[in-house]
Amino acid sequence: MCFDLDSEPPIPVVSGAAVSHDDLTLESVDGNRFAAFLATPEEPADVGIVVLPDVRGLYRFYEELALRFAERGYAALAFDYFGRTAGVAKRGDDFDYMEHVRQTTPETVQLDVRASVEELDRRGCRTIFSVGFCFGGRNSWLAAASGHGLAGAVGFYGHPGERNGVPGPTQRAGEIAAPILALQAGDDQNITAEDNAAFAAALKAAGVPHDVVTYEGAPHSFFDRKQEQFADASEDAWRRTLAFVELYS
Repeated sequence: MCFDLDSEPPIPVVSGAAVSHDDLTLESVDGNRFAAFLATPEEPADVGIVVLPDVRGLYRFYEELALRFAERGYAALAFDYFGRTAGVAKRGDDFDYMEHVRQTTPETVQLDVRASVEELDRRGCRTIFSVGFCFGGRNSWLAAASGHGLAGAVGFYGHPGERNGVPGPTQRAGEIAAPILALQAGDDQNITAEDNAAFAAALKAAGVPHDVVTYEGAPHSFFDRKQEQFADASEDAWRRTLAFVELYS
């Protein structure tokens, strides 16, 4: 899990912003039913954000993140990966998420991304981005290679390379059909500078607009209100995310 259960996004709340939120159950084309959390601004939103959580799936951190997007005028839908194996009910702090992570596949994750995109489209969003973290960062970039018609894909400290014989965004760069923003941790124990450089080189070779940013000294999961010593990196990453969405909307 990237964040503690009581962690919060390091993003200021917009005081007085009128937003609403709903717990949803969505259905993928294969019949999978999965939980999602939708946050919407008071005015209809033309731009939507699909939020891909870390390995624990949908929990409070990502619901709060969706609210922060909605306060800034975007509809944001955070979804859960484990409907096929864990159902749609809320989970306790002792949820054994890794058992369920091992049962996901890139293909089933993308089926749920597609259903999430379709839900935002049904609600009037005509331009849709993905934003993911860790496991979700990797799958956010893969979403741009999966035919969802995204306007762009953002990933925080996602692994871009091949893993366990499964091609990653680096290997699939030629299939990526949307601009990419990668916000990587310089002191990540599992994602190396070479991994990030290879991703940037593959995107460049494929002609994909991209920005691969590394925050020197920052650890994996630096984007956390608790990580006060990395507040500058978090502030910059959030600024870049909003600017990316604005640029490609």
